[in-house]
Amino acid sequence: MNMLFSPYTIKNVTFKNRIVMSPMCMYSCMKGDGKVTDWHRVHYTSRAVGQVGLIIVEASAVTPQGRISVHDLGVWSDEHIEGLEELVRLSHEHGAKIGIQLAHAGRKATVDGPIIAPSAIPFNDKLETPQAMTAEQIKETITAFQHAARRAKAAGFDVVEIHAAHGYLINEFLSPLSNKRNDTYGGDRDCRYRFLQEVIEAVKQEWEGPLFVRISASDYHPDGLDIEDYVYYAQKMKAQGVDLIDCSSGGVVPAKINVYPGYQVPFAERIKKEAGVATGAVGLITSALQAEEILQNERADLVFLARELLRDPYWPRRAAQELNVDIEAPRQYERGW
Repeated sequence: MNMLFSPYTIKNVTFKNRIVMSPMCMYSCMKGDGKVTDWHRVHYTSRAVGQVGLIIVEASAVTPQGRISVHDLGVWSDEHIEGLEELVRLSHEHGAKIGIQLAHAGRKATVDGPIIAPSAIPFNDKLETPQAMTAEQIKETITAFQHAARRAKAAGFDVVEIHAAHGYLINEFLSPLSNKRNDTYGGDRDCRYRFLQEVIEAVKQEWEGPLFVRISASDYHPDGLDIEDYVYYAQKMKAQGVDLIDCSSGGVVPAKINVYPGYQVPFAERIKKEAGVATGAVGLITSALQAEEILQNERADLVFLARELLRDPYWPRRAAQELNVDIEAPRQYERGW
């Protein structure tokens, strides 16, 4: 039985297939206000027309200082709700579910204003040395995630994903390479988890729907975190009510990564089996047979595609042909499909 085009339900939300569009920054808010533009309306809706089951909107900053760049989407103000609500409506109109990734760039931010991080350690010699966060700044940032979740709910999103990967703020708290604090947010791995723990608690005060967390399951550094640490963290996230772990890797420090098709899938497989929580597989997944193998062998529950969906918004149609599966075409495209 085909699995890629089988439905998948989390809580009260059913995705029509297991194909997920990974969050990918578009850097298209040219006014620097974090608001949805025509680019976003066309970009995301095209993938809904293309029959992607779940679209996750790019990293959306919970504070202005939490942007990677001035061109990032934002969710730090109620003024952002209207545009995000439009993305939700357009995606739903074409049968896709849609989520939003709540993010803070931490020491990787390149905007004006204070650059904050767990510790005053720059990512590299090209980026600014951040300020070590005060207890008050930590509290304010956790509250910002909570308010962002409220706005996501108001906009009508189906899924919220917390961005705890790729060397951004939450990942910086988790990793001993970037967190040298000596208070309750630093030290052993339980203390380093505290910031993410409190973000999850805050988000859940506003959000009852499916909750994902994107992680970097390896720091690719001998003194950093590896998959064993993230199996442990995944168990803690599951206990907190996180529904799915989106398993990426790297980004907390500069590192050489051996990249090949499916190179991150083993992370999703181990966390699924050892932590007993649903996972999403990501990382150079390009063919339908590759995606189907991941699902059939229970290595992950959902398959996240990034660059392949930039190359082809209608990848689900191509995948269906490869697997000899009939899927319903958009009415307007029936003659072509």
